[in-house]
Amino acid sequence: MAGGQIELVSLSKSFDDLAVDDVNLVVPSGEFFSLLGPSGCGKTTTLRLIAGFEQPTSGRVLLDGTDVTNVPPNKRNVNTVFQSYALFPFLNVFDNVAFGLRNRGVGKSETRSRVLATLELVHLTAFEKRRPAQLSGGQQQRVALARALVLGPAVLLLDEPLGALDAKLRRSLKVELKALQERVGITFLYVTHDQEEALTMSDRLAVMRAGRIVQLGAPQEIYDEPADTYVADFLGVSNLMEVTVIERGPGEQCRVELGESVLSADFGGQGTPSRAHAVIRPERVRIEEFGSTGPNRVPAMVERLVYLGSATQVMLRLAAGAQVQALVQNDGGRADLAQGTPVHVHLAPDALRVLAGEEISETGEDLEVAQAG
Repeated sequence: MAGGQIELVSLSKSFDDLAVDDVNLVVPSGEFFSLLGPSGCGKTTTLRLIAGFEQPTSGRVLLDGTDVTNVPPNKRNVNTVFQSYALFPFLNVFDNVAFGLRNRGVGKSETRSRVLATLELVHLTAFEKRRPAQLSGGQQQRVALARALVLGPAVLLLDEPLGALDAKLRRSLKVELKALQERVGITFLYVTHDQEEALTMSDRLAVMRAGRIVQLGAPQEIYDEPADTYVADFLGVSNLMEVTVIERGPGEQCRVELGESVLSADFGGQGTPSRAHAVIRPERVRIEEFGSTGPNRVPAMVERLVYLGSATQVMLRLAAGAQVQALVQNDGGRADLAQGTPVHVHLAPDALRVLAGEEISETGEDLEVAQAG
């Protein structure tokens, strides 16, 4: 389906505080785009501005180049799926999906063909006579999607639609949702605080903070190359270690002090203050035998092991005092690890980034929850 480009021009919205702060963004037609951030960062308000449920304090909303800032929601070629599916309990699946078409005066024959085609798209053909109470949470979510898609919007806005489902169902449905978007070919703008959802489904994503977009790009780019400690910490699990930059090399390379250890980092040396944070993802931390020699090796002690099934989360305390976690695959290679084991930790230069930003206060318990996700 052609169309569906979203453009936000200097978009701001104030309530008691500034909820959206001068956001400029272009989402091309047919893209699966996510707004990611914690509660209160402005992502849902941005979605509501695009939908027309809120009016901006300043700025413009354009759809396919047409200014729709002052156009009411029912006149915009967009539709919205909320976390609460708001299905009519007294109507069956077919009638729930057909409701919008009938409201628009679409004829019986066309309504039936469009509803059946949409139910087939979301794999609910056999459920058209059931009522919402007879459906699982995942099936109700598909009905809500079908009800939005049957109207043929150029843009589908999704406000944490998987939030009410259990973790196992969310994992399966997010794969289905991305596949559905690729089949229908329309623009999806997805709002979530779940970094795993954003990484799995998005073509591009924007990380938001205090009403602003702090980084924009493809999921792998933002995960591997976070702009600051806030992005590194929010998108995935990160080890953040306070360091002092002691030497800046060519390009982005630098050398830092972590306690009595000197580490080389391939990224982030330019533009960061002398006091900064070295960041490395848990899956890039390598645990070696105590006494291992070579650059970027730091002595440490195993504090705790958390079994996650396919992997084990190893909580380590570095000699410099920082807590670091490693993710070790359960392939039988490190069965010798136990609480209290002295080890050396290898923090490879190509996995280490030096970033500006404040210290993150996330605890070890939070990290376990984030990893188990």
